[in-house]
Amino acid sequence: MFKQIPTRNLNWIWITVAILLVFEIVFFHGGALISALISGFFVYFSWKRLHSLGWKIVFAIAAISFVLNVFNLLAVRFLIVVAIAIIILNYIKSTKEPSKEKPELPNKSSLTEEEPLVQVDRLFDERFFDDFRTEETAYQWKDVNMHGIYGDRVIDLSNTVLPYDTAVISIRHLAGNIEIYVPYEVEVSIHHSSIFGRASIFGVYHGRLMNKSLHYETKNYNTAHQRVKIVTSLFSGDIEVKRV
Repeated sequence: MFKQIPTRNLNWIWITVAILLVFEIVFFHGGALISALISGFFVYFSWKRLHSLGWKIVFAIAAISFVLNVFNLLAVRFLIVVAIAIIILNYIKSTKEPSKEKPELPNKSSLTEEEPLVQVDRLFDERFFDDFRTEETAYQWKDVNMHGIYGDRVIDLSNTVLPYDTAVISIRHLAGNIEIYVPYEVEVSIHHSSIFGRASIFGVYHGRLMNKSLHYETKNYNTAHQRVKIVTSLFSGDIEVKRV
């Protein structure tokens, strides 16, 4: 169902869920959230001891309490409303635009892509809630190790001189898009994991990534002296890696 939602809209849904959870903790002193955690503890604890009748009763009561408390959470109610709205909108769309089955052709960009895929000072400061883009002018390269919560990340390697070795880009991000531009003469290894989002890596497109990981290497990566190792992790967002 969430596959139908554009990534940016999905990011806003998760942000709203997080805000509602914080709101419940601050203004309702945890409310149903604390009760759900306690009930969940008893569910787990009694599950290990179901051979006894008494623990079976405890498990049943704790499970019912857990479900009721979870559905009392504002964030869960919001997700239920969103799910119902998506179902209704998809139904209306399907009645107006019936789906047509047709054979899938290879992605055009992959057809034209000729390339086969088989403590020092930081380069920049962390920006948890803001977009980031490398400088438009030339800059000195340093390995990237970035953590973020929300915002887009754009790293252009064409404006720097990469070391005659392995350059490393590591990005762990909650919600937002990542764009990485790599010069043609540099070999690349890419490890990407995502809960929700899309990926376009040198013309190879993955439309929906639902809790999946990708690993690509350019043909001569293992023998090249000048290469880039990219490791990215996203909860919700798209990644694009392409040549410049």
